[in-house]
Amino acid sequence: MIQRLSHATIYVLDQDAAYDFYVNKLGFEVRTDARMDNGFRWLTVGPKGQPDLEIALMPTTPGHKMDQETSDMLRNLIRKGVIGVGVLEAADVQKTYEELKARGVEFSQAPQERFYGIEALFKDDSGNWFSLTQRLEPAAKTSEA
Repeated sequence: MIQRLSHATIYVLDQDAAYDFYVNKLGFEVRTDARMDNGFRWLTVGPKGQPDLEIALMPTTPGHKMDQETSDMLRNLIRKGVIGVGVLEAADVQKTYEELKARGVEFSQAPQERFYGIEALFKDDSGNWFSLTQRLEPAAKTSEA
């Protein structure tokens, strides 16, 4: 039986620039930064509060499973900002928004209230976009007498 997701992949245009963005701007930890014999760099990061998740910052260069045509198409999609990578949660989206904006993170949407919580949208240095979300507190259960 599957127990959890341990790794996820984000395709990036430049691993060095992505390292800087995810570590120095978002505050993620480096989990692995190793080079294989063939020169391939295995670079993973993750949020400090979630040590069991590794996010692979995968280059979009042709190689093992990607030919030049696929690489070019993927790079174009990333640059256009049409790839939504996921939702990152924060306890206080407004505060996190201000902190990340001060570090140079580009937001396409300031925090707004939604039916599920407060959400802001931002892009990484490659063009992948994320939702930064603060979940609504669950409604208190009431008991009937």
